[in-house]
Amino acid sequence: MTGKLVLVGTPIGNLGDMSPRAVEVLTSCDVIACEDTRRTGRLLQLMNIAKRPLVTVNDHTEYDQRDPLLDRVAGGEVVALVSDAGMPGISDPGERLVAAAAERGLPIEVVPGPTAMSSALVLSGLSGERFCFEGFLPRKGKDRSARLAVVAEELRTTVLYEAPHRVVRTLTDLQAACGGGRRVALARELTKMHEEVFRGSLDEALVWAPEHEIGEFVIVLDGAEPAADATDEQLVEALRAELETGRSGRDAVDAVSASTGAARRRVYQLMLALSE
Repeated sequence: MTGKLVLVGTPIGNLGDMSPRAVEVLTSCDVIACEDTRRTGRLLQLMNIAKRPLVTVNDHTEYDQRDPLLDRVAGGEVVALVSDAGMPGISDPGERLVAAAAERGLPIEVVPGPTAMSSALVLSGLSGERFCFEGFLPRKGKDRSARLAVVAEELRTTVLYEAPHRVVRTLTDLQAACGGGRRVALARELTKMHEEVFRGSLDEALVWAPEHEIGEFVIVLDGAEPAADATDEQLVEALRAELETGRSGRDAVDAVSASTGAARRRVYQLMLALSE
């Protein structure tokens, strides 16, 4: 018998989203590695799945549980991996367990399921053609400031997670970094009875959010506008500024081309005209 590690997506709210294949795997597996045994036990009960052995795999225990669980897989057992909701490994435990299984060459399968990230993105009304997922922002300090700066300049749609008691603070920081006019969608209680999606500007979101700080949030932020091409006049001014620092003409051309994104040939021609 060949053992395997199976990542199983579970509902993010509505139990009707539990797939028949997910039920089949959780019914037949040898052990379930889960984020919280109480929540997974309750899910099994609601789905009429017979009790299975449960092992806690969360941020605190994943490292210690990797080898024992993968030894079971190597011995021919089927280990199902679930998180509290959604897909394990996406802003939830499981990533290190999967990486270790791949390193050992053990079979890994996935049973796709709902994710708050993709659900919020398609509900947002913003572009899903190109997007990036940032998960949770750092809580504070330089790491948070640096990540906000990156998000503010990102041209793709950005998806973030946030807890209800921190959503106003995060929106305030995004407003400061991106400007209050940037479009945003806030999705809360996805697939549940009180599912709600706000669409508007960051300024408007900060009016709406304080009255709705219930349930986990997904923030979908519109991408930044591409920077406008510099005009010839702006490039000439930039060249003059570089020359005033003592740079050579060649170095000034390189610096202005790098800082503005303008083609070096174009900047060089302007330098020739300026020299004449």
